[in-house]
Order: sequence, then C-alpha cells, then structure tokens
Amino acid sequence: MNRKRGELYRNAEQGKIAGVCAGIADYFGWETWLVRILVVSGVLFGMPFLILGYIAGWFILDKSPEKIVKGDQGTSRYANSSQQGRQEYDVSNESIKVKARIWQAGEPPKQALYDIGRKFRSLEKKVQAMEQYVTSAEFTVSREINKL
Repeated sequence: MNRKRGELYRNAEQGKIAGVCAGIADYFGWETWLVRILVVSGVLFGMPFLILGYIAGWFILDKSPEKIVKGDQGTSRYANSSQQGRQEYDVSNESIKVKARIWQAGEPPKQALYDIGRKFRSLEKKVQAMEQYVTSAEFTVSREINKL
C-alpha cells in the first residue's frame, strides 16, 4: 500500500476515556466503535496486555492538534481520498467523508448525497439572488454612479 498517513494522535474530543481508540480509528480511517469493540473483545478474550497498551498510548501519544480548514472564499473543492474506497468532498469549507465499507469512518453514501444536494441547493439560491441583483435596474444605476 502506498497510502500516506499522518501521525498517530489521541483524539480526546471523540474519545470516551482518553481518546486512544478514537486516535487509532482516525489513523486507519475506521469507525471508532469498531476499534473500541476490538479492544474490549481482546481484553475479554484473554489479551490483558491491551489494557497496558491503552494506558501506554494514553501517556505516549500527544493530543490531536485542532484541524482548521481554510480555503478560498466561496469555492468548492472535490478530491478523491487516497484511502481505499473512501471519497472526501469539501463543499464550502465543510468536509463530507463517504465510506465504502462499514468499518470506514464517514457517512453512508445515501446520507452524503443528501447533504451534498442540500448544500448545492443553498448555493443555488445564493447564485439566483446574485443574478437577480445583477440584472436589476438598481445594479445598473449603481454602476453608472460608480463610473462618475
């Protein structure tokens, strides 16, 4: 695999105890609940060293830095994610992650399609309002005054 991953951090915002499982889920692109179930199942079925690993991760891993998404004003960006089967859409500075498999993080395709459609409808209303202003007499008068 030629996937380029970031660093492994604890995700304290999404974590229940310390955010170690949430950080691992973010690193691999999995759902957080799946990592939690795997860890709890491993502890229950005879792998108590996972508790020590969790505690070590709590102290070793740094908290995840805050993610600030900055882009051009009003632009929409679409990018295919390098992870297997997962696509990421950035519409008006809001990211929508679509998952192809149940263990991947993100939204189901049907929900993502609904969200993208809702965002495009709101953008369409804004464009219609701009077109209405540009084709109005008020815009023509304002433009003529600015030419003076």
